[in-house]
Amino acid sequence: MLGEIIAIGNELTSGRIPNTTSGFAAHHLFKAGFDIYAMHTIGDTPKLIGEALKRALGRVDFVLVTGGLGPTEDDLTTEAVSEALNRPTMPNLEILSLVRQHLSSNTEQPISSLEKLAWLPEGAETLSPKTKMAGFQLIHNNKPIFFLPGIPHQMRTLLVEQVLPRLATWYDGKQLTSSQKVFKIFGKTEIEINHDIKALTLEKNVEIGYYPVFPDVHLSMTIRGNDARKTDHLARKSIRLITNRLGSSMYGSERDTMESVVGALLLDSNKKLSVAESCTGGLISHLMTSIAGSSDYYLGGVTSYANSMKTTYLKVKESLLEKHGAVSQEVAIAMAQGMRIKSNADLSLSVTGIAGPGGGSDDKPVGTVFIGLSEKNETTAQRFLFSGNRYEIQRLTAQTALDIVRHHLLQTDTSDFHE
Repeated sequence: MLGEIIAIGNELTSGRIPNTTSGFAAHHLFKAGFDIYAMHTIGDTPKLIGEALKRALGRVDFVLVTGGLGPTEDDLTTEAVSEALNRPTMPNLEILSLVRQHLSSNTEQPISSLEKLAWLPEGAETLSPKTKMAGFQLIHNNKPIFFLPGIPHQMRTLLVEQVLPRLATWYDGKQLTSSQKVFKIFGKTEIEINHDIKALTLEKNVEIGYYPVFPDVHLSMTIRGNDARKTDHLARKSIRLITNRLGSSMYGSERDTMESVVGALLLDSNKKLSVAESCTGGLISHLMTSIAGSSDYYLGGVTSYANSMKTTYLKVKESLLEKHGAVSQEVAIAMAQGMRIKSNADLSLSVTGIAGPGGGSDDKPVGTVFIGLSEKNETTAQRFLFSGNRYEIQRLTAQTALDIVRHHLLQTDTSDFHE
């Protein structure tokens, strides 16, 4: 069944307040088996409101309208709907009684202002009057229209508690069943991933979307159907095919982050990690400690930005710094070794590089980064050349460093990363 969402408010069209309600509604309606034909954001203009509503009623099965239901003069949705659908406003006695009860205990509130909430288009049914939240339903030409407040928490409450159950009853048995999966990928471009997936023989009703979410690429899989059992079977089959095709470039799904995945692997392998950072300025430590329980596997780090910190705390030899420079494979190796020995960790990461915008040279341009990994029997370091602004280079460095740990813990080859 098709629906349409109309968000109303000058504060939305001016950009003063972001429109979060439409996205929330679309997400939950989709999960409930309804497709959204279109979403609109319009100002508090009665003519526009009426035109948008009548246009929607001509092409979809239900309409959801948010905003413009308050007591002030710029809340014009109710009046606009009344005129557009030729439904004169009438007082809702239940709301009017509640308003007057409130006014009797608060004489400072203007009577005419709040009583405006009780005047609804003919045939309107209030959604939840006792909660003191504005919101009503109209059935027009045998199509339900829901009017919800623009206040986000009120809108969300009424959508979940009132609108979704009413729609489920109204269109019982006609909703689609859905299966969705988000795959999180790092180390491949959107084009490369698209090429990989195109090589698969996925069935035609398996919808694939690609979304760059820096520094990752997210791939979404959506399957919709009338038969829940068939939809679930196709979803499991498709997930297996996509997962196998993406291989180790897929590090997780849904709510996973690189740091949460690495943390889980460290925990499973009973290993401790420490980090020596230079160009990332503590970003890797921040990411690792953003996960609850990270103290079980993350020992800590040293932000050795100055050379004196490298020599004092990580025991990097001054001769190495003089000969090769702080941004070098040799220094990255020494930093990782020094951190592992100092912290007594099982694994230690090191990063040193030029995040920019200045400081680069012909031999070592901005974006040059060395990432080291040290364990008991071996220490290695790889060179990378990242592009972007300072933050992007730092973020790519941190994500790549954690991905190297992930590959190491999975005992896979990291040679596919581009230097």
